[in-house]
Amino acid sequence: MIPANTRGPGGTVVRYGDSDAARVLSVYADLRCPFCKRMELGLGAVMERAADEGSFAIDHHFGTFIDASAGGSGSLEALAVLGAAADEGQKPFLHLLRALYADQPSEEVDAFSDRANLLRLADEVEALHTDAFRQKVSERTYLPWAAQVSAAFEESGVRSTPTVLLDGAPVTVISPMGYAVTPEAFLAEVGSR
Repeated sequence: MIPANTRGPGGTVVRYGDSDAARVLSVYADLRCPFCKRMELGLGAVMERAADEGSFAIDHHFGTFIDASAGGSGSLEALAVLGAAADEGQKPFLHLLRALYADQPSEEVDAFSDRANLLRLADEVEALHTDAFRQKVSERTYLPWAAQVSAAFEESGVRSTPTVLLDGAPVTVISPMGYAVTPEAFLAEVGSR
C-alpha cells in the first residue's frame, strides 16, 4: 500500500504542490526532531504559501532515526498516520504535519507511538474527520510504507535534520543560534536562484 500524493520508488517521497513543478524544495526531517519543529513552526506556512504560488513544489523525506537513538516508535507511527493523511489530500497532509510538530513531545517521551494521541492531533484537521482516515490509522495501514520511507532516508546520504535543498543546493533554515531563520531570509535565499 502506497499513499496518494507520493512519488519516487515505492512512493517514499510525499509531494506538496504541482507534480510538474520546475523547482523542487526537498525537506528532510524526523517527526521527533526538535530542530525540525522549529523549522516547521517558523517556516512551514511560508513554504506552503510559496508552493501554492508556484515558486516550487515541496518533497518531504522522513527519517525515523530518533526512534533508534532515543528509543520508541513514535517517528514511525506518526509517519504512518501522515501517509493516511496524504490519501485525503495535500493540504490535510501538510496541516497534520504542522499539528504534529506543534504538539511534539520532548525527544525522551515517545508520545507519538500512541495512536489515540495521534488521532487526537488529527482531529485538529477538519479534512481528516473521515472513517477511511481513522480506519487506516487504527489498522496501521501505512506502517510498512513508513518503514520504506525511513529506509529511503537512510540511503539518501542525508545525515542530519532538518536538511533542506532547493534543486539539490542547500538552503539555510536553522540559524547558528539554533532557531528558524526569518521568513524574509528564507524567501531571499530561495528566490535568488
